[in-house]
Amino acid sequence: MINKLIANIKKTDAPIVVGLDPMMKFVPEYIKAANFAEYGETLLGAAEAVWQYNKGIIDAVCDLIPAVKPQIAMYEQFGIPGMTVFKRTVDYCKEKGLVVIGDVKRGDIGSTAAAYAAGHLGRVQVGSKAYPAFDEDFITVNPYLGSDGVKPFMETCVEEKKGIFVLVKTSNPSSGEFQDRLIDGKPLYQWVGEQVAAWGAECMPAEGGYSYVGAVVGATYPEQGRIMRKVMPKSFILVPGYGAQGGKGADLVDFFNEDGLGAIVNSSRGIIAAYQQEQYSRYGEQNYADASRAAVTAMKEDIASALAKRL
Repeated sequence: MINKLIANIKKTDAPIVVGLDPMMKFVPEYIKAANFAEYGETLLGAAEAVWQYNKGIIDAVCDLIPAVKPQIAMYEQFGIPGMTVFKRTVDYCKEKGLVVIGDVKRGDIGSTAAAYAAGHLGRVQVGSKAYPAFDEDFITVNPYLGSDGVKPFMETCVEEKKGIFVLVKTSNPSSGEFQDRLIDGKPLYQWVGEQVAAWGAECMPAEGGYSYVGAVVGATYPEQGRIMRKVMPKSFILVPGYGAQGGKGADLVDFFNEDGLGAIVNSSRGIIAAYQQEQYSRYGEQNYADASRAAVTAMKEDIASALAKRL
C-alpha cells in the first residue's frame, strides 16, 4: 500500500492528506436540519449528518488528493451509528481510489495489539472464514508500550501489504512534556525515531523503496522534522499540524527527501471547515464542499512553491 500512496502522490502532484475529522460545529446547518427532521436529534441523526457532510467533501476533492485520514474519535463519539459512518466513509474513499489512513492511535500489549491490527488492517477469523472489518490502508500507532505493542501491527502490514505511522513527535503544544525528555543525551522522540527506522528495515516491500512503517512528526516542529528525516530515510512521514495548528509550506521542506517524496502533509479543519474561514466565506455553507476544494488547491500551491524554492 505504500507504493499505492506514492503512486497517488505522483498522480495528483499533491503530498496532501485531508483529515476527515467531522465535528457538529463544522456541519452546515441545512445538513443537520434535514437529518434531525428525518432521524430526530439523536446519535443516528448526528451520524447521518456527518456522513452527508463527509460525502460532499470527498466528492469535491477526491481528484486533487492522494489520501484521506479519518480520525476515529470524531465518529466514536456518536456510538454505534458513528462507527457505522466511519466504516462507510472508509469504504467510500476507497471506491474513489483514495488511500485511507485510519487515525486510530492504537497501541497495547501484544494480544490486544494483534486484535487491533486484525480489526483495522487485517482480517478477523470467524470459524473457517476470515473477514476484513474496518479495512483501512494505514493506521496510526502509539509506541509507548514498546516493541511487543508494535510488532503485531508490523506482522499484519507484511501479510496484507499495508502500513502504519508510528507517533514520534506529535504536533500538540504539550508533546514535549514527554517527547523532548533527554535520555542518555538524546530526546525521547529521537530514540523512538531510531526504533522506527529499525522496525522499518524489517518491513520493506519486496521491490524496496519506502517501508511499511512510517512516522508521525508534526509540522509545528520543523527542526525536529529535519532531524527525523535523516534518522528515518526509508520511512514516510505523516505530517499533521498544517494550517489551523500553524504549520505552513515553508516549514515542511525538510520533511521531504531529495526525491521529493517521503512525506505527506495533513490538514483537517483547515480544509473540511474552510467555508467558515474568512478567505472562503464567499462560498457560504450551501457550497461548503467547493470551499474545501479551494482550500486544497491553495495548500497544494503553498507546498509546491516551498519545495520548488528548496530545489
